[in-house]
Amino acid sequence: MTTISLKNLTKKFGDNEVVHSINLEIKDAEFIVLVGPSGCGKSTTLRMIAGLEEITGGEIVIGDRVVNNILAKDRNIAMVFQSYALYPHMNVFNNMSFALKLQKVPKTEIKERVERAARILNIEDLLNRKPSQLSGGQRQRVAMGRAIVRNPDIFLFDEPLSNLDAKLRTQMRVEIKELHQRVKNTIVYVTHDQVEAMTLGDRIVVLKDGYIEQVGDPIELFQNPVNTFVAGFIGSPPMNLINGQIIKRGENLSISFPDGFLLPVPDKPGAQISEDQNVVMGLRPGDIFLEEGSNNIPDSWKFDARIIVTEPLGSETYMHADVSGLKIIGKCEGRRVVQPQEEIKLAFNLNHLHIFDAASTKSIY
Repeated sequence: MTTISLKNLTKKFGDNEVVHSINLEIKDAEFIVLVGPSGCGKSTTLRMIAGLEEITGGEIVIGDRVVNNILAKDRNIAMVFQSYALYPHMNVFNNMSFALKLQKVPKTEIKERVERAARILNIEDLLNRKPSQLSGGQRQRVAMGRAIVRNPDIFLFDEPLSNLDAKLRTQMRVEIKELHQRVKNTIVYVTHDQVEAMTLGDRIVVLKDGYIEQVGDPIELFQNPVNTFVAGFIGSPPMNLINGQIIKRGENLSISFPDGFLLPVPDKPGAQISEDQNVVMGLRPGDIFLEEGSNNIPDSWKFDARIIVTEPLGSETYMHADVSGLKIIGKCEGRRVVQPQEEIKLAFNLNHLHIFDAASTKSIY
């Protein structure tokens, strides 16, 4: 069983602390993704797990071993980097088998391991080619194969798809997911791309400035972000986030926006909002749509709007619209053509409304 436990893991470069007392439990055979913007500490954390970066404080436990002082080569970890780092003068077979030869693994076993990895990755016909004869996606498969042949307890991926074009990234995401289903090893994967994180991870760890903001499965992070950072980072396009203030009209609460636009706040058990509180309204683009076909939405949740620009994506179109001075992103079916400057009516599904405290940025509704 290969679990990973990070206990108060800290990293400083000089006086600059870049990872702040991270605590994280990674289960055996789990695919966990570290995601966040550049400089958030995700690659540094991965390199500390790998043993390529010394830790400043805390503990890393792999299985039942504290590995703080164990060399990278003795941790039984395989790492796949952003750059393929293949030896240009060696063919694919020799690139994949090089580490095994250094370990003096018998030739027959090397051949078996390489051929097995090649079958898993569908690169059996590439074993005699040099890296210069391969596409970017094929090179990344070879880099993954080089990791597989070592039979590691843990795979670490450091932004392995960032050098590939959009179509190849989509294809390789599927292949990495299939690889995990086949080998069932523990995988820690680093990316800045939240779409990669959402499609690959059993759980996602969202990092910002060296702190963990939230840990959860993709649906949990999408539906229940704990603060405005997670709400704005997870989801493409991101959640609409607009500053406002809670006001009371009779018995009902609404969010008031600078130009006088009022958004009703449905009653919700456990909500921590009060009159005059400064808040941030959050609503996903998928919960803002054309009035047509919105029979289940109350009339008080429908508003006049003007289209500014559209993003047609084929099966769906994202609408950038002006609603009483607020810039909102909504979504409609791709077959429904909307044009810039068109006057429309948008329905807001306020059953999925999020409200965050403006000062703390934490979810309060």
